[in-house]
Amino acid sequence: MDFTFTEEQQAAAEAARGVFAGVAPDAVPSPALTPGAVADTFDRPLWSRLADADLLSLLLADEYGGAGLDAVALCLVLRESAKVLARVPLLESSAATAAVQAYGAPELKAELLARAGRGEVVLTVAAHGRTGHDPAELAVTARRDGSGWVLDGVQTAVPWAYDADLVVVPARTDADRTILALVRRDVEGVSLAEQFSTSGERLGELRLESVRPAARDVIDTEGAWEWLRELLATGTCALALGLGERVLGMTSEYASKREQFGHPIATFQAVAVQCADRYIDLRAMEVALWQAAWRIASGASGALPAAGDVAVAKIWASEGVRRIVQTAQHLHGGFGADVDYPLHRYHAWAKHLELALGPAAAHEEALGDLLAAHPLG
Repeated sequence: MDFTFTEEQQAAAEAARGVFAGVAPDAVPSPALTPGAVADTFDRPLWSRLADADLLSLLLADEYGGAGLDAVALCLVLRESAKVLARVPLLESSAATAAVQAYGAPELKAELLARAGRGEVVLTVAAHGRTGHDPAELAVTARRDGSGWVLDGVQTAVPWAYDADLVVVPARTDADRTILALVRRDVEGVSLAEQFSTSGERLGELRLESVRPAARDVIDTEGAWEWLRELLATGTCALALGLGERVLGMTSEYASKREQFGHPIATFQAVAVQCADRYIDLRAMEVALWQAAWRIASGASGALPAAGDVAVAKIWASEGVRRIVQTAQHLHGGFGADVDYPLHRYHAWAKHLELALGPAAAHEEALGDLLAAHPLG
């Protein structure tokens, strides 16, 4: 079997490295020193450069100006973005447009996809539910009113909610099905309240009161939400992997230069063993990530549905990235908490990624349910 990435996937990763090469992780105020948001909006110049490099349209078909690539290519790009803490809605907008392409109505695709690929329209996804712990699809109800839908409910911690033109909202119907509604922020009944992530980014509590989306803005195809949720979770794992790789690199570099008793601390067995353990975490995170991304990209069958591989990847990502930043803080000593040194920013982002779309415990429970429903052997 050939486990290497395709030429197109490698080209996407190389293009991403070029775009992110000039991005500084400390370009905005430290979240440790900022009571509110670290910035009013995301990095718009970087967003334009991503559009110019065709990295916002990776998953779109040629007819919409895209490259026609898959979830693996997207995860390769997300991995690079996390190494510099890129402040852009790359995951959310890419995943949302991919869901529209896969499940949306023809008129919605024609209106939205090419513009989103050029960076002219920004999308995000309300995927955290009412509290961040309950299923997102249960936080909003959708009821029929004639030929349209009426939405009511609350979604919390919506990323880039104040910057996105459209928010993809999962909602539960009376028939116990989940639809996806593309909600425009300026329509009647939509309101936002500020929330803030540990990373210092502004999130939004999205309130919907008798909101009536246009018929073409509603996706009621079976499985659309589950597919989008799995792509979002897998992309979050890619972000955690890239962040973890950068943090372990910072730690290795620091430990090789910091001396105690006349020797670099990297030569001490206790330090070397801790770094080796975190390297193992990274490799486990990586193999679980590519398994999940491949299942989504290929649609291949397995002993469990693709959701099982996604759950395993998110368990490793949540636990692994937490251990990596904690070890980094420990081995850096006081430098780890110094706001003039970027490590504390990575720690703040890691905590956000650990909990985003559910912590490890939530995915362990989901994996247990899948194993009960699909006995192995």
